[in-house]
Amino acid sequence: MSAPVGTFTFMLHSHLPYARQAGMWPHGEEWVHEAIAETYVPLLNALYDLREEGVPYRLTIGITPILAEQLADPLIIDHFIGYATERAARAAKDIERFELNGDERMRNLARFYHHWYGRVLTSFADRYNRDLLGAFRTLQDEGLIEIATCAATHGYLPLLSRDSSIHAQLHTGVEAYRRHFGRAPQAIWLPECAYRPAIEEENGTDAIRRPGLESFLAEEGLIVFFSETHTVEGGVPVGMAVPGTVGAYGMVARRYASSITKPTGDQQLTPGTSLHPYWVGDAPGQVAVLARHERTGQQVWSAQFGYPGDFAYREFHRKDAESGMQYWRISGAGVDLGDKDAYDPEQATDRVSSHADHYVHLIEEQLREYHEQSGEFGSITASYDTELFGHWWFEGVDWLKAVLRGLSAREAVELSTASGVIENHPPREVLSLPESSWGAGGGHYTWLNDETEWMWPLIHEAELRMEALVTANPEADGDLRSVLNQAARELLLLQSSDWPFLVTTGQANEYATERFQEHLARYNQLCVIAERGSLTSEDMVFTAALRERDNPFPAIDYDEWAPRQGY
Repeated sequence: MSAPVGTFTFMLHSHLPYARQAGMWPHGEEWVHEAIAETYVPLLNALYDLREEGVPYRLTIGITPILAEQLADPLIIDHFIGYATERAARAAKDIERFELNGDERMRNLARFYHHWYGRVLTSFADRYNRDLLGAFRTLQDEGLIEIATCAATHGYLPLLSRDSSIHAQLHTGVEAYRRHFGRAPQAIWLPECAYRPAIEEENGTDAIRRPGLESFLAEEGLIVFFSETHTVEGGVPVGMAVPGTVGAYGMVARRYASSITKPTGDQQLTPGTSLHPYWVGDAPGQVAVLARHERTGQQVWSAQFGYPGDFAYREFHRKDAESGMQYWRISGAGVDLGDKDAYDPEQATDRVSSHADHYVHLIEEQLREYHEQSGEFGSITASYDTELFGHWWFEGVDWLKAVLRGLSAREAVELSTASGVIENHPPREVLSLPESSWGAGGGHYTWLNDETEWMWPLIHEAELRMEALVTANPEADGDLRSVLNQAARELLLLQSSDWPFLVTTGQANEYATERFQEHLARYNQLCVIAERGSLTSEDMVFTAALRERDNPFPAIDYDEWAPRQGY
């Protein structure tokens, strides 16, 4: 039996913006329903099937705190049951429609979907007892997966102006994790892979040092986070256009002159590699970074040769005019939606098997090649959005299942969780990371540009106002504490990186702008109430109504927004 030459972990980042009672199709709560039906339940089915087979898989699954709050919410659970039931009913009607039309192939596809939604409903209700977080928790408790956390509402941390906000985003997220999973997290996905090192900011005649994000992670006991490839390797992001400088926080000059420093103090001028973990800047020996491995990542993400673009796979964008079901396959390069061929599940299954085998061999090949060239034990982190699998790439969950089964049988590959990599193969070097993200140009442009720059002064003003409220009311209780805690919730929701992202990409510009302005208005009204001092019955009715509408993080504590800069 040969020893492994390297370790591998999937990092699946699961996130959706807060959409509870905030609209339905095409933007709103149905985002959550679709993800449960098409990604989260199928993924759990795959993992529990492997568990029952005795496959010793390991992987890391991130669940953002705001997503966890929604998956545990009784209202969303009830709405999901209605959604999936209605989708199954649509497929049943399609069976009758295609039967009357004499279209046997489409009738069989409608049956396929009717059975598929039936299995989703049965799994959700019976296999997981309507408790998806509990199902993930069981897998973590058994050591098969690691659940990573994130900032509370996926706030874009480098652009927040106050360290109190960074702390509160992270601490609130960690406390929510403890409540849902019964332990402290060790791994975290920084929202949008956005990282900021320590910086100095002017404060009148003085300069205040703001610590790097790793210092905030260390404070919460987190030991590892994830980055884009270029953040560690110091190169230009592959396949990303580099826009011009925009605003005060636009394209940040990446500090690639920073060198890797060994713990002994020796200088090393070579760049970092995505095949090693590294200790990070302000927290050497406490917080490590794992970079996304470019080659294996492109095998899935690349529009040119990525697996999801195979012609046999289901076409995402064409939907039946009556039922909304997706009955067609990609068919070919440049084929118009109206000319797509009918989907063939058996043909797609064959392609899944082929692509999984290719990926398993690729992982082993990459690790062996690195070991032979360097003599070192390599580490590959394959980072993807969880919702890619099942929702966007319908066959993706089956592919993941086959890859995990295949890799678990490879003696050269050690399957691991993220924290397992750090604990079993700790970093030997310290790396000074540049300010960066996964977005366009590797900087902050996707979240701060001509279309979104109006948002940030409003967020920064709200941050200062929250600090002032904490300073003025250090030990509030009763109704005033309720108002301040609800204000803290609205501030977290206001800071979600989803709003500027959706504006920039044009996916839901009006919806995102409206949501941003709604949370800002609610926050400001709560601040007015708190600042006034004497609360009326109308104030408490207003606060209670907001708490029913925006109800995540029941244990939130406004005190976490106490000023930290310069103290």
